[in-house]
Formats: sequence, C-alpha cells, structure tokens
Amino acid sequence: MQISENMSVMEKLRILTDAAKYDVACTSSGTSRGNDGTGLGSCVQMGICHSFAADGRCISLLKILYTNECVFDCKYCVNRCSNDVPRASFTPEEICTLTMEFYRRNYIEGLFLSSGILHSPNETMEQICKALRDLRIIHRFNGYIHCKAIPGADPALIEMAGWYADRMSINLELPTEEGLKRLAPNKTRKTILTPMRQIQNGMAESREYLGMKGGNYGAYHFTQERKQKRLAMRGAKDAFGTHAISRGVASASGAHAISRGVASASGAHTVSRGVKGVPGTNADNGGYKISHSGSGDSVITGTDLMRQGKASSGLQLWNSCDTKRGFVPAGQSTQMIIGASGETDYEIMAVSEALYRRFDLKRVFYSAFINVNKDSTLPALDSQPPLRREHRLYQADFLLRYYGFEANELLSPSRPNFNTYLDPKCDWALGHLELFPVEIESADYDTLLRVPGIGVKSAGRIIRARRTGRVDFDSLKAMGVVLKRAIYFITCHGRMFQDFLKVEEDYITRSLLADNTDVMRGFGEGVTYRQLSLFDDFPNGGLV
Repeated sequence: MQISENMSVMEKLRILTDAAKYDVACTSSGTSRGNDGTGLGSCVQMGICHSFAADGRCISLLKILYTNECVFDCKYCVNRCSNDVPRASFTPEEICTLTMEFYRRNYIEGLFLSSGILHSPNETMEQICKALRDLRIIHRFNGYIHCKAIPGADPALIEMAGWYADRMSINLELPTEEGLKRLAPNKTRKTILTPMRQIQNGMAESREYLGMKGGNYGAYHFTQERKQKRLAMRGAKDAFGTHAISRGVASASGAHAISRGVASASGAHTVSRGVKGVPGTNADNGGYKISHSGSGDSVITGTDLMRQGKASSGLQLWNSCDTKRGFVPAGQSTQMIIGASGETDYEIMAVSEALYRRFDLKRVFYSAFINVNKDSTLPALDSQPPLRREHRLYQADFLLRYYGFEANELLSPSRPNFNTYLDPKCDWALGHLELFPVEIESADYDTLLRVPGIGVKSAGRIIRARRTGRVDFDSLKAMGVVLKRAIYFITCHGRMFQDFLKVEEDYITRSLLADNTDVMRGFGEGVTYRQLSLFDDFPNGGLV
C-alpha cells in the first residue's frame, strides 16, 4: 500500500480521480474509448465530469475524492477498507490549489468533491468543509461546487457545507434496506435519510427567507403541483386523494397553517414546513418533521442564525455572499446502484418516486453495477453492467419528473421489470390502447404528454399553435414531434397519418421494433418480429 505523504500532488490526483469514477452523479458514462494518437481527446482517463448550468450549458467539473481511504467495508466499493489498493488523501489546501489552477487554465468550470471515510465521518466532513470555505472565502471562487454529504457526520458540519456548495448529495447506494444491510453493513438507512432531510429543510428555510418562489424544488414537485392545479380546476381532488393546501394559508378543512421554521402560538412546538394534523406531513409518511422544544421557546434554526449573522455551533460566520446565494441553491440529488442486489425495476422506481415526493430531490441517478471486487454476495465478475436497464430507468425517471406519470402506472408487482426493447412510454401506451388514438386538435396538455413521440416542449408548441390555426402532421414534425412513434397513437382532424395504420398491439409493436434498428443490434439474423412472445428467443431472456 502506498503512503500518501510520499506522493506528489499529481500522483494523488491520478489515484483520487480514478477512485471517483464510480460516483456517477453527473452526465459522464462508463465508456472506455481511448486515444491511439491519431485523434483528439480520450474517455479513459478520469477526472473531468459534466453537469448542466441553469441556462442549459454543459459545464466541466473537476471530479475527485478528498480521500480514497475508508473505514467502511461496502462489498461493492473499490475503496472498501479490505481492498489492497493505493491510498491517498488530499489536504484542503491541495484541493483549493488544483481547483483554482485548473479553472484559470479553462479546464474546468467547477468542482465535484466526494470522499471515503477517513478515521470518522466528522473528521472527513470537517476537512471537506474547510476546503469549501477556503475556496469561497479566501480564493473567492464563485464557480459551481457539488459536494457529497458524509453519512453519519454532525448536522452542524452538513449545514456548514450547505452554505458553500451549490449542490449537495448523499448516496442512497441501494434501493432497499435489506440490500444495504447485506452489502453495506456499516451504513444504515437512517444515517443516509437524516442528512437528506436536513438538507431539504435547510433549502426550504433559505427559500422562504430569500423570498424565492419555487426556488430549488425539483421537476417532480412542479409537475405534481401542475397536475393538482389542473385537477382542482376540474373540481377533483389532487392526484394523491387529498385536498390541496396552499402554503401559508389556512386549509379548506379549517386547519391552521403554521409559518415554516418559526414557533407556533403556544411556543411549545415548532412545525417545520408542514401543517399540524394533516396526514402525510410528518417525517415518517412523506412530509416534514415536527420538532419539539422542551422549554417552550422557539427553536433556533440555521435561517435564524443567518438573519442574525451568527455562527452555527460556533463553526463559521456566514458572510453576505453566502446569505444571498442561499443554502444549497442547486438542490440535492442521490445515486442508486443497479444490479448489485436483487431489486426489481418496480421497487427502484417506487423508491425514486418516494424520494422525489418526500425530499424534493433534483435528481436520482442510476449507476449500472460494475463488479470490481471478488465477493460471493455480488454478481459474477464476468457479468456485464446492465447498461440497457440503467437507460430504461433514466427514461422512466423522466416520465416521473416531467410527464406526470406515477411508478404504479409504469410497472406493478405482477409486471416488475421494464421491457428492454421498448422505451417505457411506448410500453405503457401499448398497454393502454383504449386511450388512443388522441386527437391533436382537442387533447389537453396532460393527455398530449402521454403520447409516445410528444415531449414537454412539443406538447406546449401544439397547445400554442392551436390558438392561431390548424395543426397537421407536417407542422407536428416541425414542432419536434417524433412522428415515427407518434403516428400510431394520434389523429389530426379525425384522420390518422395513413389509412392503413391500425391501433393494434402486435402491429404497433412490430412497427416500432422494425424502426428501432439500434435496439436489436448484436442479436443475430434469425430474429423475427411477429409477436411479443418471441422476446423469449433472445439471449438471456431478453435481458442485458
């Protein structure tokens, strides 16, 4: 084992960028395309990942670990304590130097900082906080910073990091608690969800203090809010069967709305961003936590300290730029490993939906399991990463966040996994052909979103175009509708794209598969497309 004290900064950089490659909370993929000397660029060497700015720009981030030393022994992790691998640790000063020098050379536009557990969660988080503080305060670095929260670290350290980072994340790792106990015995669901809740509460308090409308809520929140408003306008209940409650206003049932983050009139308890007595607003069933004060005094929160200019637990005085930027302004995310344990797609999507609903996450990232350790509890070493399954989960995740779908619409306990040969939206539509075809001239926005080939932007364009004239198939193509999928599910002025098209499952399935030649690549020449049951003739039962 190499000793970090004897290493140069560049040697540490080589070790710690390579060790960070399995944390996929970015848009980088697991490709191994190298450079033979005749081209430009390489995907083999790690160290640079990508994210997206608020204006849509793709930005490059320096992706490193603070340390790959770890006291935990997670069976799926290359950095677990039982592995004999080169170990290294940066100092906060080295992280600052690397970030600033790379930024000055226009290599990067921000920092993605994660870490193993060095000695203890508190010690590791303290060093990360020092690096972030020095970057912001001493070096005046205003670029993007994504910081990982360390499970089990003191809440005061988590809060401190939240004022300096743009985005924070804490990885759920495995979808179920049983899988976590089996493969990551040093971690518990509580140590992961507690800081996740703290970050959520801090964001809401900061949002309220700064007067932000919407703020850093994720796309799922806005989609569900839009659905509830549309249903309310139709005189119906919201999607979860409860009455919609306006924030800061008394509910329709007469319950008193309590201001978020401040003491109630009795002074005996504080309701944090919730309404007392309303089902679904406590920490256990998907809402927010009610904290109690034994003395009857108001509970002092990070927002109160921010207003007063005082330090949290004596750690740090927040300066004006921290206050203006807000707490974790880019929101929080998490990551799940796919294929290391036996969870179904239905279980994974149900967990993702619960995380979006309860913790206001920006993103849930899915990482196809890559077996780097020899362990009997893990899949075989020669097994391939389930990249196609990962892709389908990302597609379904978009349906949850932007299209108003729910997990139990896409899958069910009797049908627990996605069809790897059809995208989830097409697969759902084929199972609900009684809803199709949809008339383009009269369908509302939410109905248009359910049509394969019609996205969020194109649905909005259709709605706007109908106000000024007729919409035909040529104009749909110009609006960005993918007609090769949509033509089987829509009509324009009562007519389908072609008279011979049939709204029939086998016919549509054969046509979609025939058009999608890439999805069938590598499966031999004897494949036919007569009916869905022929999926059983594919290698591995159609699963990759």
